Amino acid sequence: MTIALEKPVKPRQGRDLVSPELFDRLVEFCADEYGLERCVAERVQSEAIAMCYVMGATEAGDEMAPSKQVDAGWHTFMLHTEEYAKWCKESFGYFLHHRPNSKIRTKALMTDVVGRIKAQGFEADERLWGTAAECNPPACCADGPCC
Repeated sequence: MTIALEKPVKPRQGRDLVSPELFDRLVEFCADEYGLERCVAERVQSEAIAMCYVMGATEAGDEMAPSKQVDAGWHTFMLHTEEYAKWCKESFGYFLHHRPNSKIRTKALMTDVVGRIKAQGFEADERLWGTAAECNPPACCADGPCC
């Protein structure tokens, strides 16, 4: 017997893990600090929150790394220290530290990170990870307007 869902389940987004007010403040800061259009900052911030959640919930913080674009969102979240610390504690019980190592950003690692994010039920914007199949810089690789 096969059971079909009446409605497809929509993948989660990182933005769903924080209040709309906090998300808005993070996006405003990210856009201003990194010179991004708001629509791009929204995507960056949502991806960063999803990645942090997956890293913390699966205890894979030492095995995963953000893309250069997504790293801006993680920095933004961490700079809001009270909110970030509280979110980490509530989400997975400990503070998720950022151990930067930009030398390990390979396409293979970014593909693995995207796979881990998707495996946890999140939608992943592959354009921000450099793993999109048809990336046509700058129009769709996160540095064009409203990619």
